[in-house]
Amino acid sequence: MKAFVVNSSPHMDKGNTGFFLAPFLEGMREAAAEVETVYPRKMKIMPCEGCYDCWVKTPGVCRHKDDMPAVLKKLAQADIWVMATPVYVDGMTGTMKMFLDRIIPMAQPFFEMRDGHNRHPGREGAKRGGSIALVSTCGFWELDNFDPLVLHIKAWCKNAAKEFAGALLRPHAGSLQTIVNMGGAKDVMTAAREAGRQIAQSGRISPEAQRAVSRELVPMQAYFDAANRGFKQSLEHNTGKQAA
Repeated sequence: MKAFVVNSSPHMDKGNTGFFLAPFLEGMREAAAEVETVYPRKMKIMPCEGCYDCWVKTPGVCRHKDDMPAVLKKLAQADIWVMATPVYVDGMTGTMKMFLDRIIPMAQPFFEMRDGHNRHPGREGAKRGGSIALVSTCGFWELDNFDPLVLHIKAWCKNAAKEFAGALLRPHAGSLQTIVNMGGAKDVMTAAREAGRQIAQSGRISPEAQRAVSRELVPMQAYFDAANRGFKQSLEHNTGKQAA
């Protein structure tokens, strides 16, 4: 089973998203999945120009000469796509959106009805079926901050003719690394690893695992106060340096 992972965090493996993603990928490998990860920040990805060349002029081939053609070949053969992104302005990072815009060559321009809805068919040669999983972190405390992003990924799954495998969502993620480094939240990281094993074995993440990784780590007021205190200290430190 092949899994293709896109980690669009600007901090890549060193940020909250990379930290949370790591045990999930470990679980996939433990279940014998072949896992490859790419980082849009390290790639040359030009924005889609809406020219339709990849549909009507050079079918399946974008006019841009960058890193995306090689990626599209790997996506076409992967069983599972994992999209990892922190929440930025109630959605995904800009690099993730640019990445998704550029997978249009994988579709054909024609219209078809699928499940009672107008869609584009995929190109010949790409692996049919499969699933898409979302892994995301958010600095805000509440879980509902992920709602717009999850809705977007679910809609994309329908257009891509992929099953939505589930979402690993970590709210108030700013506290996760500190708590884990102090010996806490072991159940959260264990649940993320178990979710990786599940998706590698069945193509889906259980609702129980999804709930477990999102559990409250710290009371909202305590998190709120600690975050504001940290930002204030950082601001005073940096502006003090500039003044000096």
